[in-house]
Amino acid sequence: MLAVASLSALAARADDLIGQASVIDGDTIEIHGTRIRLWGIDAPESSQLCRNDDSNLYQCGRASAMALAGLLWAIKRPVSCFPVDRDKYGRTVATCSLGTPGPDIGHWLVANGHALDWPKYSKGKYEDAQRSAEKAGRGIWAGSFVEPWQYRACVKAGGRPATCSDDAADHR
Repeated sequence: MLAVASLSALAARADDLIGQASVIDGDTIEIHGTRIRLWGIDAPESSQLCRNDDSNLYQCGRASAMALAGLLWAIKRPVSCFPVDRDKYGRTVATCSLGTPGPDIGHWLVANGHALDWPKYSKGKYEDAQRSAEKAGRGIWAGSFVEPWQYRACVKAGGRPATCSDDAADHR
């Protein structure tokens, strides 16, 4: 009886990772109250600024989140997430797609310049998509930016968001 109850709990938990998704930020969604960090990518932080093709500052973290929200709105299918790990904040880390089968959301974000391949975790899975976005100047690749992981390290070390967004930029 205990085994059946455990299997039911696992099935219910797996079902919780399929459904209507809400956008938290450019690489985090929520389904049925479960926060899900998209595996293998890193999007600009909500407070992060980037420079566009005219060198003007814009809220690239917000733009990334809006692009993800636009994708989920435009393609009205349930989001299916397949857990890979948990992060240090307790969030489920997963690869997610629009429908089953459906396009990989992480791939779409990277290919459109709204997030970066994070080789530390992805082992280069999204490298080709990133190279394509960079070559075409899509999203953040249209101007200059600081990698989100460098931005977070700067803020954690006591830097102000505006300073961390711009001073460390390698102005690609």
